[in-house]
Amino acid sequence: QVQLVESGGGLVQAGGSLRLSCAASGSIFNINAMGWYRQPPGKQRELVASITSGSRTNYADSVKGRFTISRDNAKNTVDLQMSSLKPEDTAVYYCNAVLSRHYFDNYSTYWGQGTQVTVSS
Repeated sequence: QVQLVESGGGLVQAGGSLRLSCAASGSIFNINAMGWYRQPPGKQRELVASITSGSRTNYADSVKGRFTISRDNAKNTVDLQMSSLKPEDTAVYYCNAVLSRHYFDNYSTYWGQGTQVTVSS
């Protein structure tokens, strides 16, 4: 079993900051990419940021310069530091990881349960 558990969501005023954290646990052999997605009310889930095991990062244009993704490979964790938050950042944020559970396993994508981020104007 693999679990991804997010924490750190909440309510913040526009211009404020929040830090999301996600920890992967269970039967894990290797994690390739980790990332954060979000799903605003009534919209589809979208990529926010991702990071490879070699720390190569990718950001959605809408968050560049405001959000920073980081990971700790030894702890199987990924964080998202969000600054200068806007009301349009309001969404459920999901952590994801592309990982293998053992040496002969194919890589699969796993998701956390989501954490709500609400930015008030």
